[in-house]
Amino acid sequence: MLERYDDPRVNNEAAELFFALLALLCVAASVGVIVLRIVARTSAPAGDLLAGLAPFALPVPALVTAVSMLGSLYFSNVVGYRPCVLCWYQRAAMYPLAVMLVIAAVRRDRGVSRYALPIAGIGAAIALYHWLLERWPTLDTGSCSADAPCSVPYFENFGFVTLALMALAAFITTLVFLTLPVGGDRVLATTTARKDPS
Repeated sequence: MLERYDDPRVNNEAAELFFALLALLCVAASVGVIVLRIVARTSAPAGDLLAGLAPFALPVPALVTAVSMLGSLYFSNVVGYRPCVLCWYQRAAMYPLAVMLVIAAVRRDRGVSRYALPIAGIGAAIALYHWLLERWPTLDTGSCSADAPCSVPYFENFGFVTLALMALAAFITTLVFLTLPVGGDRVLATTTARKDPS
């Protein structure tokens, strides 16, 4: 039987902070991979490092989307945060993406990118709009309802991390890792060819 705590809000705040930190970790990892891909065009060591990330091209997006799905279910079904219209749209992208990527990671099926990338891209666009709407409510195009407004976040950590930004971080991480070169060999080969004209 689960223990009941006197102040559930304390536990909610801990969960909010935990997921906010995970989102920031996703953003940092995504930025790091993007920078590495740029540097790898002219640097053999960066190309080697990029090649070393190739085995994570499926497991990382699978883990990130699965944790995001479980986190959204926790916040709505356990904590009681009512999803807004845009939250539902993001869930419509995240939930099938999580199932699809977990299966693909187990099967080591890189072909899933053809289906997963468009879904992640659409989800990222909706999440970005949602996060911007939280900053500037005047951007609302009438998609939100008064009883579950899209422009009012349930919580905010570090002054900018909300549920919408967490979803955006997950979608971007999925896009970045799914587009890693297979094995990273092509980047390294190109770098070596540029440095060795013979």
